Amino acid sequence: MTRPVMPNEYPSGSFAGPVPDPVAAELLRDLDSAGVGYDISVEGRAAHGRDWWPLSIPDVAAGRVPHWPGVVVRPTKTSDLKGILATASRHGVAVTPQGGRSGVVGGAVAPDGAIALDMTGFDRILSVDAVSGTVSVEAGVFGPDLERHVRPLGWTVGHFPQSFELATVGGWIACRGAGQYSNRYGKIEDMVRGLSVVLANGDEVEIGGRGPRQAVGPDLLALFVGSEGTLGVITRATLVMHPLPECERRAAYAFATFEEGLEACRRILQRDARPAVLRLYDEAESKRNFDVDQCALIVLDEGDELLVAATMTIAALECTGATSLDDDIVGRWLDHRNDVGALAPLWEHGIVVDTIEVAGPWSTLEPMRQRVTSALVDLPDMMVASVHQSHAYLDGACLYFTFAGRPASEATAFYRAAWDAATAAVLESGGALSHHHGVGRNRARFVETALGSAFPVLRQLKTLLDPLGIMNPGALGLGGRPW
Repeated sequence: MTRPVMPNEYPSGSFAGPVPDPVAAELLRDLDSAGVGYDISVEGRAAHGRDWWPLSIPDVAAGRVPHWPGVVVRPTKTSDLKGILATASRHGVAVTPQGGRSGVVGGAVAPDGAIALDMTGFDRILSVDAVSGTVSVEAGVFGPDLERHVRPLGWTVGHFPQSFELATVGGWIACRGAGQYSNRYGKIEDMVRGLSVVLANGDEVEIGGRGPRQAVGPDLLALFVGSEGTLGVITRATLVMHPLPECERRAAYAFATFEEGLEACRRILQRDARPAVLRLYDEAESKRNFDVDQCALIVLDEGDELLVAATMTIAALECTGATSLDDDIVGRWLDHRNDVGALAPLWEHGIVVDTIEVAGPWSTLEPMRQRVTSALVDLPDMMVASVHQSHAYLDGACLYFTFAGRPASEATAFYRAAWDAATAAVLESGGALSHHHGVGRNRARFVETALGSAFPVLRQLKTLLDPLGIMNPGALGLGGRPW
């Protein structure tokens, strides 16, 4: 099975600053007694003290480790995991579940002294039900391995996030992720049919798995989809699959304004056409990505030939007023869509850059776009703020902002100010705090405002399922110090 490496690695040699001691010897003896192997090496602990949060890029380049987990453990079976959680509870030590650590908001950053729980040892594809079209898989399986297993059988899961090469099934679910073909295949919450979860007290809970839908009280699956390791550890999932597509078609259009392009996207979706890819870029991103001077819209659909033909016909009809572009720009997007290493060189040369994906109803998207971009470009030292629309629904869409600046002084202060300004503009516009990257630690300080009167319910659930507060404290704004 594939075990990919992070896009940038700590330099060889010594680390900057003192290296704290690992966890107490008593905890290590308890892990030994439970039959659980562990890693307390400096290199292993440093690597598992970060995820792909852009703020970590300059630290990694300089050999700085902002947070040192006390020990890294990599269970391969549920009994291992139960022993780890029992040991953590006994010693009052935090546990941060980790998959490929491809998240970009700090959700898999283990706090100082914590147990970094590397779940990539849960790497088995358990079974395929070729009649029902489902696959049962352990949480540590990477996306490419899963697709390599099901495609020869005539299936695809259809979940292709930008971090596809780096992310695990458990990470997809824990962060409530969305793939780039989500209009056709759905988001991860649409794919999950069953879960196995080990709670903080070691209890194993089986949820769902009895059919495509059930009306047996509240949806407990949804409780753990997006829980970011704060309520339990996902160990296994049953996912629905789709037959391999028999055809694919592409098209591209240019609009004079972003607002006109958004209107076209809205009309396409509200005619119930769901092209797998429907991505609209503002002028800055169109020029940067495609050398197009207007707002480029790329359209791609795949699947049954009749459905694809109908979808692309509707898209063409709703783009009648736009300029048709050569569809080779769709191929250019496909060639670069999974490039996650582009940020590192910019950060290492003093340019602070990140993306902020949010969501909102169609009626608020254009005012929200204007408010967010204005809030970003008004910041001192900001170079550019741009946007594209990446996932669309009947009632709204995801806006995906990119900002870049060259701060004259401290990069972290600039980074925080950019996130503060953009997030305030989103929430004031009635938008959702996150669409698919999740909360992690970067957005934790905004969760109480974003959820409003519902936040105490989330906090009570956390207290019920994790009374000692050991499960990934700090993520989702639950426990731990906010970043």
